[in-house]
Amino acid sequence: FSSCFSDTGTKPPESGIFGFMINISALLGVITMYIRYLLIAKQNESSHFVRSSCNVFSLCIGLMGCIGMCIVATFQELSVPSVHDIGALVAFGSGVVYITLQSIISYKSCPQWNTYFVCHIRMAISVISCIAFIPMIVFASRISMTKIDWTPGEK
Repeated sequence: FSSCFSDTGTKPPESGIFGFMINISALLGVITMYIRYLLIAKQNESSHFVRSSCNVFSLCIGLMGCIGMCIVATFQELSVPSVHDIGALVAFGSGVVYITLQSIISYKSCPQWNTYFVCHIRMAISVISCIAFIPMIVFASRISMTKIDWTPGEK
C-alpha cells in the first residue's frame, strides 16, 4: 500500500502537490497530537491516571511519525528510495506505537474521562494497525522498485 500511495507523488506536477499535501497532513497531525497531549496533561492534574512521562513519550513517538511523513514527502520513491523507505517505516511504525499508547492511556482514564466504548474502538484500531504493519514490512522488503511505468507483460 505504501508503494502505491507513493507512486502518486513520483512524477511532476503530481510530486509537488503530493509533497505539499503530505507536509500539510503532517503539520495537522502535530497540532492534533499536541492538543491531545495538553488534554491528557490537564486531565491528569486532577486524576493522576497516567505518568506524565508516558504522555510525553507518546507525544514524542507521534511527532516522530510526522517527521517520517515529511521525509516521505521530501524524498521521492524513485529518486532516493532508501531514504523514502526509512521515512515510510518511521511514519507507519511510529503511528502504530502512538495509536497503541493512546489506547492504553484511554483505558487508564476510564471511566472518568472516557467511555469503555471509545477505548474498545481505539484498541480495535490499534490491533488492526499492528496486524497490518507486519505484512507491510514483509512484502515491502520483497519488492524492488526500479521504475514506475508498467506494461501488462511484465512481472
